[in-house]
Amino acid sequence: MPFLEQVDNFFGIIVAFMARTLFYDLFGFPLIVIVLLFGAFYFTIYFNFINVRAFGHAIDIVKGKYDNPNDDGQISHFQALTSALSATIGLGNIAGVAVAVSLGGPGAVFWMIIIAFFSMSAKFVSCTLGQMYRNVSPDGKIDGGPMHYLDQGLEQLGFSTLGKMLGTLYAIFIIGGAFGGGNMFQANQSYALFGSLLNISPLYYGIILAILVGLVIVGGIERIGMATEKIVPLMVMLYVGASLFIIITNITMLPNVLIEIFTQAFSPNSIYGGFIGVLVTGIKRAVFSNEGGVGSAAIAHSAAKTDEPVREGIVAMIGPFIDTIVVCFMTASVILITQDLNPLYIPGDNSIRGAELTSAAFGSVISWFPFILSIVVFLFSYSTMISWYYYGNKGWKYIFGGKSIPIYQVLYLSFTVLGAIASLGNVIDFSDMMILSCAFPNIIGAMFLLPKIKVALDDYWDRYNAGTFKTYK
Repeated sequence: MPFLEQVDNFFGIIVAFMARTLFYDLFGFPLIVIVLLFGAFYFTIYFNFINVRAFGHAIDIVKGKYDNPNDDGQISHFQALTSALSATIGLGNIAGVAVAVSLGGPGAVFWMIIIAFFSMSAKFVSCTLGQMYRNVSPDGKIDGGPMHYLDQGLEQLGFSTLGKMLGTLYAIFIIGGAFGGGNMFQANQSYALFGSLLNISPLYYGIILAILVGLVIVGGIERIGMATEKIVPLMVMLYVGASLFIIITNITMLPNVLIEIFTQAFSPNSIYGGFIGVLVTGIKRAVFSNEGGVGSAAIAHSAAKTDEPVREGIVAMIGPFIDTIVVCFMTASVILITQDLNPLYIPGDNSIRGAELTSAAFGSVISWFPFILSIVVFLFSYSTMISWYYYGNKGWKYIFGGKSIPIYQVLYLSFTVLGAIASLGNVIDFSDMMILSCAFPNIIGAMFLLPKIKVALDDYWDRYNAGTFKTYK
């Protein structure tokens, strides 16, 4: 058996063991999916649909209207958003949607959009808390995220042991999520398009990618923010532009696509089993796409320059809207519009198809676009990997301290190489387990802290409505 195949098989055994350990089904639903659904719905209702009523204000904040250059922080609101988006927009939208359609059919897209709507409120909660409990060192560097607000926030409420336990558990899972969805999945799917285009082995591709990632991650969040604010907007415009071209030139097919997505969201095969399968697939891929409820984006947003924690939470809400409701829907529309022309689209086949399926969909209409998409996939995966490095870095530092970061860096870059080698099925399973598991400690702990957010939000909203905020643009 070739060495690379042996490595992949060994990794598959480890993943299978972890799946049996971490995931339990309750009436066909993995317990983690129930936690995610409950958290997203409850947060939305508790804060009176903040995801809807504060949406316009969020756009103004991102434009820099309230950016005070003298506020504590390392990056701007816009850089914080693009750093967080770089960890979500990308292969979760390009390959993740294709995986959802492959495994759950068009109906899975409906549930991706529904959960993304409610996930906007979950992002608001975690990123507000990230700002409220961030630690600013004398040199201006910031440590924030669920590890810290679970630890410090619950300690203030008299639950010190629980807070420390949840914070540590979260840190472990966010490190695993960085290795898996934030790293291995990106390397795996970027090789499937870009690496194969270069006609090099997965091992050599993984080594080259690891070197390129290493060049940026040594610079910290400032360099990451500078990189992502340039890469993300350009790639989104290019990808969305091509998607819109296909959708608009086939606009007469769009109503049938919408009908197919909606009708197959409810029992494509059987009243119970089919519905549950499609729903769970949609939720998993939505969370993988926008990380709603996972809390990882709070690590990036905690570094933003602001003295208003609620304001950064409102900015963060835009993430799930852009990357799942807008970009993922466009990807799904292109795949479904071109399904009759796409040789890789095989309904009911249940094969796990990722970036290749999306590439073939675009290529069936724009013959030269798969080449461009290969470059887009590489840049998206690259920006995601450097942002997720930062997330895992903070989890590692929380547990082991800053002096051991070089060990984490070596491990992270090693997983980049492993991701290029491993099979997609094993990478998907490992990534889902680690990223979804972050929601357990995050949502449970955040429930204790909701009253503190409510007080801060009511005060902020009163001042906003009174027009007392100073503007800078």
